Amino acid sequence: MNPVAALRGRIDRWFLSRRPPSDTLELTQRNVYIVPTRAGWMLGATLLVLLIASINYQLNLGYLLTFLLAGSVGVGMHVSHATLRGLSMHLIAPEAQYARAAAVFRVVLHNARRSVRYGIGMAVRGSGQWAWTDVPAEGSATVEIAFQPETRGLHPVPPLTAETRFPLGTFRVWTVWRPAAQMLVYPAPELHPPPLPPGEALSGQAASAALLRSQGAGEYDGVRAYRRGDPLKLVVWKKAAKAQAAGSEDLVSRDAQQAQREELWLDAEATGLPDLEARLSRLCAWVSMADRLGVDYGLRVAGRTLKPSQGEAHRRACLEVLATC
Repeated sequence: MNPVAALRGRIDRWFLSRRPPSDTLELTQRNVYIVPTRAGWMLGATLLVLLIASINYQLNLGYLLTFLLAGSVGVGMHVSHATLRGLSMHLIAPEAQYARAAAVFRVVLHNARRSVRYGIGMAVRGSGQWAWTDVPAEGSATVEIAFQPETRGLHPVPPLTAETRFPLGTFRVWTVWRPAAQMLVYPAPELHPPPLPPGEALSGQAASAALLRSQGAGEYDGVRAYRRGDPLKLVVWKKAAKAQAAGSEDLVSRDAQQAQREELWLDAEATGLPDLEARLSRLCAWVSMADRLGVDYGLRVAGRTLKPSQGEAHRRACLEVLATC
């Protein structure tokens, strides 16, 4: 590894370790920093040349121009630092996301001052993808920060940075923020997964109970993917309408006999894949497929078992198991 890069990494880790994690940050003169930008250094060099030329040729107008520009730079430095100083930032708890998919952090900026704060940008530290906003006087603004998690699991929200170069662009004023919140990242679903595995036969007592329920209610108990030639009366039109509203063309048909004899288990061993991450990716895709079809499904992975069920809460529970196993 490059020694300079290694030294920079150690300094960065030391700097971040001195920032206590918190989901709310009040910016003061103790945590807001300022340095000249490249344009600022060029302007400083220009002022130095003007001053030397004015001294050498005894140009009164040169003195006037030099000190007028220098005074403007000094005022701009004060305004730039005050744009961040006194601002409050609050992180809204992030929702769970899939690995390698775009995630969004929402940060609320609150301005208690009676003037507008212009040109404030926020980004994940080191990402270079900035989101810019103006914060109204005695008001708030919400910034959405893009981030792409690479691996599954429970991860801390990465350090964030806020900066401004208002009004002249000659100074960069910034701060670094370590949020305390954590973010759950699901495995990336397989892009082209195979069909759902076949159902497993119910035990004798469970099959008898399912048959009695079906006969007593006089209704179909289960559903399956639509097959060409299925009678239209067997199509579950409510689920079809929900699927079309979500942009999917998947149809499901009622299947009483299948529901009476079998139940769907999404088992890691049924994926037929040797790699753990590939198994989890396929199981993640199967969970989404079974949820869209509206069928009861269970999950077995890494010694953990979730009994067959359906619904949003069950889907989230399965994805959480896949993320943390």
